[in-house]
This record gives sequence, structure tokens and C-alpha cells, in this order.
Amino acid sequence: MSGGDVPAVRIEGLGKVFDGRIRALADINLTVREKEFLVVLGLSGSGKSTLLRCINRLVDATEGHVWIFGEEITAATGARLRELRRQVAMIFQQFNVVRRHSALINVLSGTLGRASLLPSLFLKFSQDDRERAVAALERVGLGGREHHRADTLSGGQQQRVAIARALLQEPKLILADEPVASLDPALRHSVMRHIEALNREEGLTVICSLHDVDLVRRYATRVVALRDGRLVWQGAPDELNRYTYREIYGTEAEPATNTVM
Repeated sequence: MSGGDVPAVRIEGLGKVFDGRIRALADINLTVREKEFLVVLGLSGSGKSTLLRCINRLVDATEGHVWIFGEEITAATGARLRELRRQVAMIFQQFNVVRRHSALINVLSGTLGRASLLPSLFLKFSQDDRERAVAALERVGLGGREHHRADTLSGGQQQRVAIARALLQEPKLILADEPVASLDPALRHSVMRHIEALNREEGLTVICSLHDVDLVRRYATRVVALRDGRLVWQGAPDELNRYTYREIYGTEAEPATNTVM
């Protein structure tokens, strides 16, 4: 099978139960093509974050299988699991930057997954990595701010630091979990455009959960929707209408763009 025939992600029969009784996901079957920008929609508690975390095994699934570029990550252990995880970068809603560290050090932490233990412990980085980190910050519009502490940056700037960190990891897949939910509406497009650039210019596959329907229509190439942990709808962004809203949200009204879902 040629590389182009292998999907970026393949999920079969995925389920997750927390504490032996709370079902977060049930029988998820999904294929994500390489270089897609897939958006996951759903109400709060529908299972969006759990799905993303099961893909890179931040959360272990209770049942089912996940393949990353043709290799089953749900069966991987040890060094092979670490290698597969290096191909997947995560962008979180709350940025996950170390506030006391500079923007540069936060971005350089994207290299730690492939660094040896001792340099990692003492935050020792090569000159090449430092130059790449500066270039990544420039790429997201933060040139000249590499030595600013993260806690002096705005929320939008901190999220762009997180995107630069993901870029430095040299992943093939980006998982973005509500990456703009904590930002003012005016800042959301500025961050989303940088994630879009990773998809269109770098050729990275993106799986992103969003709650703002306007953003979904603008950036997604395909949309899937979860409800009560089950996959209930998938289609093109322009197919979202009052009938699909009823299927996804239980109402024909378009959800408010400032409501987290």
C-alpha cells in the first residue's frame, strides 16, 4: 500500500468508560484522510476531548482500535508508543505553557520528546533547535518576543507560542482541543489562521474541536459531530443547517457562537 493510500487516522469500535460506569465514547468508527482539516462538533460532555485524547493515548480507550498513519497506537508500548506520539502534537484550550519560562523555552520544549534524558532535565538545547524555535515564533507573528516570559503575553500570544511549540515537534498530525475557546472573539481568527497554515502550507493533518459555527464553516474541510459519546453526523461544512443542528444539538436553532459546545 502506498503512503497516499494510508489514512492519517483510522478508528474502529472506539469506546471509553471512566470509573467503570461513565461512558464517554461508544462505538466510534472514523477515518481521517491525510492533510484533512477535520472539525469535531458537539455539546459540552459529548466526548470531543476524550476522542482527541484517545487518538494519541493521553487517555487509554476501554475498547476499540486507533491507527496512526497505518500503525496501531492502541497496541503500541514502550519506545514504539513514544515514537508514534512524537508524530502527534496537541494544542490545548488553556495553552499549557510554562508561565515562568520565556516564549523561546516554551517552544523549545517541543523538542523534548526526541531529546536524551540529561539535556531534557536541564533544558539544554542545540543551536540548531534554538534557531528553529526563533523561526517558529516568527512564523506565528511573535518575532522579537522570544525572551519574553509567557506570563507577560496575552492569551492569544500564549496560544501562538503553543502552535510554534507544536511546529517544532515536527509532527504529522495536530490535535487541537478547543484551541480558541478561551480567547475573545476578535482573536479567534488570528489563532485559527496559524493552525490553518500548518494544514495548508505544511501539509499537516488537523483534527480540531470547535464550538463556533462560523469558525467551523471557515476552516473545516469536513465536520463530524458527537452526541452522548456517539458519532451522529458527518459532512461538509456547508451542509450544516437547521436539520443537522437538530440531529447534533436537539434543536433547529443555530447555536450561539459564544456558547461552549
